[in-house]
Amino acid sequence: MTEDQNINLVFAIGALVLVASALFSRRIGLGEIVRSVLSWVAIFAIFIVMFSYQHEIVGVWNKVTGEVTGANDQQIVGNTLQIRQSPDGHYWADAEVNGMPVRFLIDSGATTTAMTLKTAQAANVDINEGGFPTYLNTANGTVEAQRGTIQSLRVGPMVALELPVVVAEAFGDSNVLGMNFLSEMKSWRVEQGEMILEPPARTQQK
Repeated sequence: MTEDQNINLVFAIGALVLVASALFSRRIGLGEIVRSVLSWVAIFAIFIVMFSYQHEIVGVWNKVTGEVTGANDQQIVGNTLQIRQSPDGHYWADAEVNGMPVRFLIDSGATTTAMTLKTAQAANVDINEGGFPTYLNTANGTVEAQRGTIQSLRVGPMVALELPVVVAEAFGDSNVLGMNFLSEMKSWRVEQGEMILEPPARTQQK
C-alpha cells in the first residue's frame, strides 16, 4: 500500500472506532449497531476509493461531460491549436488524413509519423508497397513497415502536404504524429497540462 492509502486506512479505522463507541454508548440493540456499522463502513469505503482514485475519476468525468456538452480536448485559439492532456498522460490530436477523420497520438520521440495499415488504406494514403520495407524499433520489438505519403494532413489550423509516413499492420490501433510533422511548426510547447501548436505563417488559416 502507498503512504496515502495507509493514511486513509488509519483515518477510516479511527473514524469507525469513534462511530462504534458512540453507538455502544447509546445502548441500542446489537442488530441496529451492526447495521449502522456496516453503513458507515460502506460510506468510508466509498470515500477512500474516491480519494485514492481522484485523478482517474476526474479524467472519466471530464470525458463524459465533454461527450455530453460537445466540448473537445482540442480547440483553436487565435492561430494556435491547444490540446489538453488526456487522462492517460498523453496528447491526442483529432486530424483529417485526405479528408478522413483520424485520431493521432502526438509523440515527439517518434522520428516519422506512423499509421496503421487499415487506417492508411481507408484514408487512401499513397503506400509504396513495391519498395523495400523499413524496420522500426518499437516497444513491442522490431516492426517491418512500408513507406508512404499523406497527401493532405490537417490538424486544427495546420495543413501538411505530401507528408512522409510509415505504415504497418503491426502498429495495431495506434496512429502517431512524429517529429517530421512537429518540426514543420513555427513552435510547439507544453504549458500547464496543454500542448500548444503554432503553425508556420504559410499554413495559418484565415
